[in-house]
Amino acid sequence: MRLVAPKLNVGQKLNEGKTKQIFELPDQPGLVLVQSMDQITAGNAVRKDQMEGKAAIANRTTSSVFKLLQESGIKTAFVKQHSDTAFVAARCEMIPIEWVCRRVATGSFLKRNPGVKEGYRFSPLKMEMFFKDDANNDPQWSEEQLLAAKFSLAGLAIGQCEVDVMNRSTVAIFEILEKSWATQSCTLVDMKIEFGVNVTTQEIVLADVIDNDSWRLWPAGDRSQQKDKQVYRDLKEVTPEAMQVVKRNFEWVSERVKLLLERQASGRVVVLMGSTSDLAHCEKIRKACTSYGIPCILRVTSAHKGPDETLRIKAEYEGDSVSTVFVAVAGRSNGLGPVMSGNTAYPVINCPPLTPDWGAQDVWSSLRMPSGLGCSTILSPEAAAQFAAQIFGLTDHLVWSRLRASMLNTWVSLKLADQKLQACSL
Repeated sequence: MRLVAPKLNVGQKLNEGKTKQIFELPDQPGLVLVQSMDQITAGNAVRKDQMEGKAAIANRTTSSVFKLLQESGIKTAFVKQHSDTAFVAARCEMIPIEWVCRRVATGSFLKRNPGVKEGYRFSPLKMEMFFKDDANNDPQWSEEQLLAAKFSLAGLAIGQCEVDVMNRSTVAIFEILEKSWATQSCTLVDMKIEFGVNVTTQEIVLADVIDNDSWRLWPAGDRSQQKDKQVYRDLKEVTPEAMQVVKRNFEWVSERVKLLLERQASGRVVVLMGSTSDLAHCEKIRKACTSYGIPCILRVTSAHKGPDETLRIKAEYEGDSVSTVFVAVAGRSNGLGPVMSGNTAYPVINCPPLTPDWGAQDVWSSLRMPSGLGCSTILSPEAAAQFAAQIFGLTDHLVWSRLRASMLNTWVSLKLADQKLQACSL
């Protein structure tokens, strides 16, 4: 279905690459229009051809990928898809480095590392960086070369902290996309991305595009089924028939990538509180669950005063085949957690709202369980929600992606806080 594009006042062309053009938006300071083109290239444009429809295919792919990453919590320049062939993004000054992340050894890595067999699996991921310099075929750089270049973009000096943030972010972005593609039985073999400095916020963000030119994708882990631009690179002769095969592969990827935004499994957290006096504690659990995209239901029941009603509520959520994690919130003597754990095969988390006066004694009713009960105890309501999310993340890539992005953002915030503190101390 063709996307009806709202009217934009498009200004001068700011930049043009091999497959896209960047235009300013005079009425929207700080934003640009990224316009894809129907051109496909290989070998730094030594080979280039027109492929009708590629702009729309690439734009659909990159818009879906950026939506997935943004919903996970990754900071990107992407704002919204504007038309079939263009999207709106935050204006950035681009850091002239391609960050390459590899899970499987193939392609140029084998040429640069003779003796390594194709298919060797990197755990942890193999990171490489290449300086964007077409005249010299994008030479590989070391971290030391990047630091020595002393880049300064949009007022931000690119030092050790910024390099570490980009390195760590590249790994997280790859892992999120790898996990997502696995739901379609596809192996993400390797990927290249670029970062820019947002001219408005001076933040480093994922920028440029991520489309079928950016990665290698092997369905079922089989290189012979590859769907990425490598098929075009490998052509001995460019014929109309061969270009149709390439286009069908690109279309296949653009259709599949939309499926990565769809939840593969449903789940929920049911919080059982012994009294409405615990409501504020439970609301913190619900708020944290919502941040992971997990529905959270609050119920009031007492295993001491109404065990039959507690078990009836339990049965209500066991009867519809929706994966459920129960969180028991009970102060004083916690009967909810142990009773639930002894009567359901679903996970149960104790999250008692401890008080300063009797908390040290009350917590033992959540810690000392009879044999055969397996409920965990987590005191922080946010951490209880996180643990539930980790359980769902085993089968739901969207929840897992939010957890992974949250890990990255926590690490980055600590890194930046340390950098700021060191600057103040000088």
